[in-house]
Amino acid sequence: MVRMKNDAVIYVAGHAGLIGSAIIRRLERDGYQALITRRRNELDLQDGGRVAEFFDEVNPEYVVLAAGRVGGIIENQTFPADFMDENIAIQLNVLKAARKVGVRKLILFGSSCMYPRECSQPMAEDILLSGKPEPTSLPYAISKLAGTYMCLAYNKQDQDARFIPVIPNSAYGPHDNFDPKSGHVLSALMARLHQAKMSGAESVTLWGSGSPRREFIHADDVADACVHLLWQDNAALELPLNIGVGVDVSIKELAELIAGVVGYKGRLEWDLTKPDGAPRKLLDSARIQSLGWKSNVGLAEGLANTYQWYVDNASIETVHVTEARV
Repeated sequence: MVRMKNDAVIYVAGHAGLIGSAIIRRLERDGYQALITRRRNELDLQDGGRVAEFFDEVNPEYVVLAAGRVGGIIENQTFPADFMDENIAIQLNVLKAARKVGVRKLILFGSSCMYPRECSQPMAEDILLSGKPEPTSLPYAISKLAGTYMCLAYNKQDQDARFIPVIPNSAYGPHDNFDPKSGHVLSALMARLHQAKMSGAESVTLWGSGSPRREFIHADDVADACVHLLWQDNAALELPLNIGVGVDVSIKELAELIAGVVGYKGRLEWDLTKPDGAPRKLLDSARIQSLGWKSNVGLAEGLANTYQWYVDNASIETVHVTEARV
């Protein structure tokens, strides 16, 4: 097994976001000192020339690419070109630069929306590209498929599995995007129900039927899985790798759980004229579990600490949008 020293140079792209911040917390807890981060105004990852210069200058040994444009149904449908342009550019620039300087290992995040809309459950990695992804998230799915298969192509050509595409299911936790206009379903629901409680609203109308089922994983579990993978021998890795908890809930059940955590006592109503998205997205995480990793944060615990962080840190604005994104 390859062991990393605590002074290994690790670059975490997207360190201020949900997953990136969790990875930084995890590495700092383990005593890693040489962690490299850059804000977007310091390093625009869409600028290939600047990215190449940065990698030549810093020469990181390990890279975690947690940067990119994310969003829900409306964002994907309104800005499809931006989703593809930005994510593909970021992935291409970082992967090319990392390969050129000879990084020991790079982790790239795919998405469960890459899987076919209709497929066997739980979803194993080998069914990627066996059918069409959910249309409402297609731009993001295509961009993430491009990054995932670029990693696999580099590995095949270089005969070294050092570019590791991982596929976490719906992640949540501190530093999530709680804007109902652009956040994903869990964070958007939490913000809307909190606002409804604060305003005394008798009811909240949510998109769709509430019947789709989703698997939610806390960002701390994702970070733990990624750090675990950084320690693995490249030759032992079968890629890509799902990262999930193995249990899903319906969106209606999730909304009711969040209402309980938030303390909202009003009615939850469902707008059946709005799309549901894919009917189910549950990952088969047997590959990463075979490497000795398993999730540790249960949904009830994760919702409670996420809501506490939101109340303590997030600015609360009046919500006018009725969408909860899946």
